[in-house]
Amino acid sequence: MAIQLTHAARPATYEVNAINEKGEQVPTPVAGEHPLTLYLDKREVVTLMTLGGAPEALAIGYLRNQRIIPSLDDIEAVQVDWETDCVVVTTTGRDFWERTDLEARMGKRTVTTGCGQGTVFGDLMEDIDSISLPPTVRLTQETLYAVMDRVRKYESIYKQAGAVHGCALCSNTGYHATAGRGDILMFVEDVGRHNAVDAIAGQMWLDGQFGHDKIFYTTGRLTSEMVIKCAQMGIPFLMSRSGLTHMGHEIARRVGITMIGRCQGKHYLLFTGEERFVAPAATLLA
Repeated sequence: MAIQLTHAARPATYEVNAINEKGEQVPTPVAGEHPLTLYLDKREVVTLMTLGGAPEALAIGYLRNQRIIPSLDDIEAVQVDWETDCVVVTTTGRDFWERTDLEARMGKRTVTTGCGQGTVFGDLMEDIDSISLPPTVRLTQETLYAVMDRVRKYESIYKQAGAVHGCALCSNTGYHATAGRGDILMFVEDVGRHNAVDAIAGQMWLDGQFGHDKIFYTTGRLTSEMVIKCAQMGIPFLMSRSGLTHMGHEIARRVGITMIGRCQGKHYLLFTGEERFVAPAATLLA
């Protein structure tokens, strides 16, 4: 049975007046920011601050990445109402709550370093060792540079208004129906990078996409939360123009993600998973 979905996207930017250094009034686009309270059936789960560009996918991705909803079959409807600033995810009912033991699991939260204070329900490292990423896939330096170039050229809300983070899902194969290696398949911006990754995760789930042949790019720092979410999406390659945290590094090594940071121009730092990375021989010998 198909999930009943609203399509309640909000505008990404709003125009306000500002005064520049010459005393001139300048119409200026600013990023939207809206509170969106997520309810699972009648239980309040969390309030997310979001641009509101993909609220249904954000709600689904959040519940997936927090390991609250194990299957799309558990969801009957996702309904967004901006008059009350809420999104209600309706499940299959009593059977779902008894089968998943959510009452106990939702009682334990770990505060993470996500923008706007992210949370992970349950034990932060619960089931992390059960995640299996494909060991034989490879990322070439040529594809890495292609991703960096495409993200740099992408027309984004950040270029118009700033104040947002962006995440991109990119192809790592030349056989995708509409994209070659390094091409952007999905690009999401939001006021917090964890919202952007959750929205992509939710849309991947809805579209039935797998992560083994994908690359994930984020403008934000590579924290433990970002690494875990990327691993849960089955994506073996994680990139950022920013740096990383020590815990993010340790978890990336533990789950086997190839993590690359400081991606600017032709510069990058390969931190983990070097066995999957293919660079020209001259680079490897340098």
